[in-house]
Amino acid sequence: MEQSLPQFCERFLELYQNKTPMVVVTLTDMVGHAPQDVGARMIVGTDEIYFGTVGGGKLEKRCIDLSREFLTSKIPIKNQSHQWNLPRDIGMTCGGEVTLYFETYKPEETWKIAIFGAGHISQELVPILLKLNCELTVVDPRPEWLSRLPHSPRLKKIQEENMPLVLETLDSNTFVAIVTMGHATDYPLVKLALEKHHFPYLGVIGSKVKRIKMNADLIASGIPEKLAKEGFYLPMGEDFGRNTPAEIALSIVAQLLKTRDQLFNP
Repeated sequence: MEQSLPQFCERFLELYQNKTPMVVVTLTDMVGHAPQDVGARMIVGTDEIYFGTVGGGKLEKRCIDLSREFLTSKIPIKNQSHQWNLPRDIGMTCGGEVTLYFETYKPEETWKIAIFGAGHISQELVPILLKLNCELTVVDPRPEWLSRLPHSPRLKKIQEENMPLVLETLDSNTFVAIVTMGHATDYPLVKLALEKHHFPYLGVIGSKVKRIKMNADLIASGIPEKLAKEGFYLPMGEDFGRNTPAEIALSIVAQLLKTRDQLFNP
């Protein structure tokens, strides 16, 4: 089956611009007989074939199965070349040998971080995070504190008195850091996050004494004891540095990065 290079390029560009996970499979070499010519291509997604064929039958099924393994793997997959003897390795009657090249395209998931509170800690934390590849949301009822934060296309500032309303709008993959004015505003956010969400990271600013108070209030409200004790970080941040906003911010960034890498680069 003859394949059109312009059609392949058009389809590939469309999928790439839409950030669609895909594997491009190209028949790069053959010896003897094979069901397609060298240069044949197909584009495989997690649930369908988007374009083309490399021969159909058992060979194509092997390529599809391997492509889907690459797309669903949590470990980054480098491009790979595979050489198969068709009768021995694939179980086909053709007497040839083929080499296929697999190019995996998995757009990086955007790292989203939401910070509740725009006070002294956020003033130090946000500029550091904006140097990283992430999208930030900062929520606070006080416009004067929000206005002090840097301006960036990757920073969304939300002025809202009822901050839990914003929590309800976040994507499930958002890292949530709570640095509001105190326990009275922290607690409703933590309670709602534990009751209705499963964020990959939930951290709260404060001391070990505050932790005891937070746990007691959560358990009294009906949050399971195990979740109240293990479902979030408090004190938030890695255990280093002094008790200044700048050093606290650095310890929080360290914990965010550590958690991100544990989740996305196992």
